[in-house]
Amino acid sequence: MLRRLPRLTAPDPALINWVIVVLSVLVCALLSLARLPGTQLADVGVNWLMIWVVSWSVRRSLLQGAIAGLILGLIQDSLASAQPSHVLSLMMVGFVTALLQKQRYIQEDFISVALIVFAMAVLTETVFALQLTFMVQDSNLAEVAATGDFSLGDSLLDAESGALADPGWVQQTGYSPVEIWSRHQRVALSSAIVSSLWAPLIAYPLNLWWEWLEQSQELPR
Repeated sequence: MLRRLPRLTAPDPALINWVIVVLSVLVCALLSLARLPGTQLADVGVNWLMIWVVSWSVRRSLLQGAIAGLILGLIQDSLASAQPSHVLSLMMVGFVTALLQKQRYIQEDFISVALIVFAMAVLTETVFALQLTFMVQDSNLAEVAATGDFSLGDSLLDAESGALADPGWVQQTGYSPVEIWSRHQRVALSSAIVSSLWAPLIAYPLNLWWEWLEQSQELPR
């Protein structure tokens, strides 16, 4: 007589969802370290983690969007330089994206997501440039306070361009504030274009899965 086989139970959709979430974040982190053909424009690569935050926040609350930005910002800091941090910019991306969706300014189709990714890429690079600028000012103020020589501020200006020329800052980043904002225009536009073009690769399958998950949970059991 055959032994009765144990009854197999279907896996918990919530557990599958968390597995997909973790794996998709891992994929985005790995893609951030790679330089695949077609994923760069003017030496600026796709901001994969920012795309993930946008994809997540489109269907989430303001708090959930900000928390996602916090976590992925910490991940991005661990993959790149932590100074300036990516946490603030990605938290703003998550919060603003969720706010736009809550106000029904955007839809959940991949075209709308690509447009919001374009705008959020510009926001991300702008926040990053602002942090770089504040780092320059803090560095110069600290040097003036340490020496007590307030005329030092004049010596930190480049004679030709008038930009701050703090040797420690130049050694750390290679850019003065004027150069930061001049470069920001190219970096922000390049990041926005290339990230919005590749956004459906991450956003489309994730949104399909989350849409199916929501519909399945609404079905009567």
